[in-house]
Amino acid sequence: MSRSSLGVSLGVAVSMFLSGCSGCSKDPNEGQPAATVGEAVETATAPTGKPTAVPTTPAGTDAGPGDAGATTDASATAEAKPPEELALSPATGSILFTGSKVGGSHDGSFKKFTGTLTLVPDAIENSKVSVDIDLASVSTDNGKLTDHLKSEDFFNVAKFTKATFRSTSIKPVATMKGATHTITGNLDFHGVKKSLSFPANITVTDDKVTASAQFSMNRKTFNVAFDGETDYLIKDLVFVRVTVNAPRKK
Repeated sequence: MSRSSLGVSLGVAVSMFLSGCSGCSKDPNEGQPAATVGEAVETATAPTGKPTAVPTTPAGTDAGPGDAGATTDASATAEAKPPEELALSPATGSILFTGSKVGGSHDGSFKKFTGTLTLVPDAIENSKVSVDIDLASVSTDNGKLTDHLKSEDFFNVAKFTKATFRSTSIKPVATMKGATHTITGNLDFHGVKKSLSFPANITVTDDKVTASAQFSMNRKTFNVAFDGETDYLIKDLVFVRVTVNAPRKK
């Protein structure tokens, strides 16, 4: 097999990160929401779990915050639940992807990743997500493809050993089908750092936190492209899927 034809076969799943649909001719990105990409932003400070105490002044007075008439919502502060640190790993979730080319697709995943969900139980939007992905742990449904993805042609895992994601905001949404929140964060991958926003469905119960996200993203945003004449046969969009099923500490 020539290098050219091998590049087409192996480059299919390069269309970067995270989800699944094997060998289907239909574009797996069809009908999926597209991630929004922008310039990386400063990471917000760690959540405290403590609501801000707001001074209040009885009606009809001009007492300042330091006056006897000023009060604070002490009860709310006292009852606020502290943040919880939940571990993220292949034991509590998955990072999957599907890359496509003309006539087919390949599934892949990352077998090694670590991270933390800093959960603020009373205010999910104040929670934080941090994930480190071992790029050498990439695995696909084709052994030769897996090896090629690790090479300098694509992920170049010898130089770029990991990808990182640090959330900067988690905002509730009410009108998006299948999603409860929009997660935004800085994705540092393949030497490129960008802000990435995508929809997610997040559920918090007394026992666990479950979350799922699926979206399409453009591999070329992160300079993941096969340097050959056959790269045009590989679709730029990659179908991404992430799941979390993290138990809470009793």
